[in-house]
Amino acid sequence: MTNVVEVKGLTKSYGKVTAVDDVSFKIEANKIYGLLGRNGAGKTTIMHMISAQQFATSGELKVFGEEPFENSKVLNQICFIKESQKYPDTFRIIDVLEVAKTLFTNWDDAYAHALIQDFRLPIKRRIKKLSRGMLSSVGIVVGLASRAPLTIFDEPYLGLDAVARVLFYDRLLEDYAEHPRTVILSTHLIDEVSRLLEHVLVIDNGKLILNEDADALRGRACTVSGLKSAVDAFTRGKEVLERTAIGSAATATIMGNLSVQDRKYAEELGLEFATVSIQQLIVNLTRTQTASKGADFQ
Repeated sequence: MTNVVEVKGLTKSYGKVTAVDDVSFKIEANKIYGLLGRNGAGKTTIMHMISAQQFATSGELKVFGEEPFENSKVLNQICFIKESQKYPDTFRIIDVLEVAKTLFTNWDDAYAHALIQDFRLPIKRRIKKLSRGMLSSVGIVVGLASRAPLTIFDEPYLGLDAVARVLFYDRLLEDYAEHPRTVILSTHLIDEVSRLLEHVLVIDNGKLILNEDADALRGRACTVSGLKSAVDAFTRGKEVLERTAIGSAATATIMGNLSVQDRKYAEELGLEFATVSIQQLIVNLTRTQTASKGADFQ
């Protein structure tokens, strides 16, 4: 399968601060990716470099097989909707759509106006008078209607209520099925978008700590709970992401697929199992990474 983005040893430093640290990954065509991690992890910096809005300090970056900087052939295929998307104050929503029509070769004007109706946007209202949620909705309309071969959404949901967020997810899936393209979603609402994601990239402290298909992540970790002595016995020698204990009871989150023998042993110990969501897995992974980094400086 063709790779839309190829990153090798990508690093971005600001003086003594390294925002992105020796990151390597590939993004395939016609898949939905989640670029996930905590605030300040380096996600937005990576998206800025992919879209040629920042230069890398070192490393290799190819988009559609070419260097993206000052490359109109590449940049014309990218739509990047930022969290802090800015528009001229004098613009109305209709003006944004008119400009977008000239920028994106795959632009679907009828679909854009249908989305305007779906999100109940006042098309003649000036951008500076929009609520935060309406402003986010404008970005979503542009991102979806652009049908750009590489579409990037950075925290697209800010200010949206639950109904509008579900509408965004539904419209994204529906249009993606009819018009496949590569989509990168950067969001903190991991549980909400997990059903959309086909591949997950997790950035923490500028490093890539997870790069896996979403299906492989589902069931990648589990929690066991029961008597503390039984939990301790079962988790011995296993990768434990989190452990809590209250009195004689304990719960542990374990990384890795359990064998038939493991499950039989757990039953013998009287332990109970529970699945771990992708969001909880990522929370535990980043928490573990942070704790390990802190330990290095002790």
